[in-house]
Amino acid sequence: MIKWAKNLFLSENITPKKKRKIIKDIEKGNLTFEVYCVTFASNPENLFDIMNANEFLFPYYEKKELQVLGIALSKHEAFLLVKDMLDEIYRETGGFKVREYFNLN
Repeated sequence: MIKWAKNLFLSENITPKKKRKIIKDIEKGNLTFEVYCVTFASNPENLFDIMNANEFLFPYYEKKELQVLGIALSKHEAFLLVKDMLDEIYRETGGFKVREYFNLN
């Protein structure tokens, strides 16, 4: 099951209209091209995972609860988005308290 962060980060090329279409496509299980999602890390040693949105189509993820924190239109943009996210999280929390920042302790 996919949950979307209230404060969803977007790469700079994603318009509000495109955001709605991407979310709708992902929720319906449609193929998306060059869409990457930033989620909480599956490994507690890390902060984030960057996943191609098409990975959500695998049966494995039907049983997982994923919290999408950001959306980007390429892998490179996803890396830049994570940098921006970390900058903001550090400014707001004084550290890299990702889960605290998203109020999901």
